[in-house]
Amino acid sequence: MASHPRQVPNILITGTPGVGKSTLSKLVADRTKITWREVSKLAEEFHCLDEYDPEYQCPYLNEDKLLDMMEGLMAKSGNIVDYHGCDFFPERWFDAVFVIRTSNTILYDRLSTRGYTGKKLEDNIQCEIFETLLEEAQSSYKPEIVIQLQNETQEQLQQNVNTIVEWIERWKEENL
Repeated sequence: MASHPRQVPNILITGTPGVGKSTLSKLVADRTKITWREVSKLAEEFHCLDEYDPEYQCPYLNEDKLLDMMEGLMAKSGNIVDYHGCDFFPERWFDAVFVIRTSNTILYDRLSTRGYTGKKLEDNIQCEIFETLLEEAQSSYKPEIVIQLQNETQEQLQQNVNTIVEWIERWKEENL
């Protein structure tokens, strides 16, 4: 098999806010020693946030500035990118895209606990109901690299960590 320019894969963990992306990303990073890139934290740290969106009670993301800043990080292999959007990232950045899913009742409870209310809460629940992020991932990346994982219980969380870690190990064997 042809050698791959990356020594370690870059993966994207995406899904509606509240599905468990950060918990999953942290656990996979701890197990694999791959760098966890929490996009919302990077955006804040590198001043990629623009004016405030009063409707969603959060600042707008300056995608171009963020992508310019991340380009160097992504050129080095071995990144776990964690974000609730995916269609603006370059396709070449990722070897796998994991879309994390959760049932609406569990998601509602998780988001309410985080203080989500009104339109922000409703829109995120709608986003999950209509599989918005799954469709975004499937239309932005090759279908064979998009993997959907259900994440509602501690058992599923552990199973998902194992699934992603095993995927990474398999990728390394096939690409080195």
